[in-house]
Amino acid sequence: MSLTYSVAFRGVEACPVEVQCALAPGLPGFSIVGLPDKAVSEAKERVRAALASMAIAFPSKKVTINLSPADLPKEGGHFDLPIALALLAELSIIPHDVILSVVSLGELSLDGKLVPVTGALPAAMTAAEEENILLCPAECGKEAAWVSGARVIAARSLGDVVRHFTGQNLITDSHPGEVITPEKTLELRDVRGQERAKRALEIAAAGRHHMLMVGPPGSGKSMLSRRLPGILPPLSAQEALETSIIHSIAGLLDEGGISRQRPFRDPHHTSSTAAIIGGGRLAKPGEVSLAHNGVLFMDELPEFPRNVLETLRQPLETGNIMVSRANAHVKYPCKFMLIAAANPCKCGYMTDAERACARVPTCGEDYMGRISGPLLDRFDLRVDVPPVSYEDLDLPANGDTSETVAQRVAGACERQSARFATHDGIRSNADIEGEALEEIAAPDAEGRDLLLRAAEKFRMSARGYHRVMRVARTIADLDHSEGVRKPHVAEAISYRINA
Repeated sequence: MSLTYSVAFRGVEACPVEVQCALAPGLPGFSIVGLPDKAVSEAKERVRAALASMAIAFPSKKVTINLSPADLPKEGGHFDLPIALALLAELSIIPHDVILSVVSLGELSLDGKLVPVTGALPAAMTAAEEENILLCPAECGKEAAWVSGARVIAARSLGDVVRHFTGQNLITDSHPGEVITPEKTLELRDVRGQERAKRALEIAAAGRHHMLMVGPPGSGKSMLSRRLPGILPPLSAQEALETSIIHSIAGLLDEGGISRQRPFRDPHHTSSTAAIIGGGRLAKPGEVSLAHNGVLFMDELPEFPRNVLETLRQPLETGNIMVSRANAHVKYPCKFMLIAAANPCKCGYMTDAERACARVPTCGEDYMGRISGPLLDRFDLRVDVPPVSYEDLDLPANGDTSETVAQRVAGACERQSARFATHDGIRSNADIEGEALEEIAAPDAEGRDLLLRAAEKFRMSARGYHRVMRVARTIADLDHSEGVRKPHVAEAISYRINA
């Protein structure tokens, strides 16, 4: 006789895996089949020890656990609890019919306690879609309960699970965790000078455009980038859930809380391709996916390995990444803003005649040549960040505060949300393409004439031409303008041909 039900496996869209238990006459033994890895194979020892801690005698029969589908590799400790439940049902300790509508996951310790695992949030989504109950470790309950319509039972031990399903002591349903209070953001006003770069940063935030800043060391590129979270609007409920699912798979959710602050990821330039794009033995999400609906900041961009930079080209265009490995093919979303900073050359002082090295300007060409043309073409805004004078540094803080800029950005984002309410898949001006681009971002006659002349003079690619239109639309939104006019196009072009 066998018991079959589903457990969420991995990935943003959880894969259902059926756990079947069969007791057969023969020599006592415990085997697990269905492409398990070492951690899954060791589940039999953890389950045996957990049952022994509850004074439950292990059956003196041949026990076979089948993880179906057989051709899907399984790894991790997620299957301990489903295996234990199937075995308990086969021993008639808990009723079959009750747990047939249960989706479960969780690792068992040797004393029967349930250990938290990653991926509770997508598991809850799978359970809700199938109208099943999710059973998980107590530490995962608050995280899983964020899914609307999901009934989540979070237990602390296998004994609690048995008492619940036998009606001795019912476990109350879990409730969502706390909304994480946003971290204190840095003040944009603290950056002295660099008004043009601040303006470009505001445009990037309003339309979620990719931006590259080039300037000597100490000119404020990193300072500006790290103040970007303070002017970005909070995540919508849908965006917060999408982002949290990815962070759940990566094991980054803290005590079941969900944040409405947009993620800001800043990997070091020594990061590998798998760290940036995703991968490894378990095909986990990389930095591009962890930055979904937020910002990926790459400081010292030319210092990143060339192969890492080139892998960014496809996700920047499509907004998703397929992590393909020999034993796994997982698709992760990765709609992010790429904010990059770079020195103009290896020494950083190419524009300073007194401090530049003897290889100017060849050193700058070689250094920036590490960034390929196709990748450079994907930046909507390119800004020179010159050194700040000592007089500006000595002046008191002035200019708009982060709160003031954030209000302008929020207003522009609200106008975009209203505009794209009937356009599926478009959330910001950076997403516009095809017919929608001509419908929404087409400039007036004077603006189009200016754009055509600039495109011909500076030999813009078709991608660059369309990106200018998108940036001009964002500038118009910040200007409270219904249409895109010549001044908006002119400013957008200035950021395109700069740097």
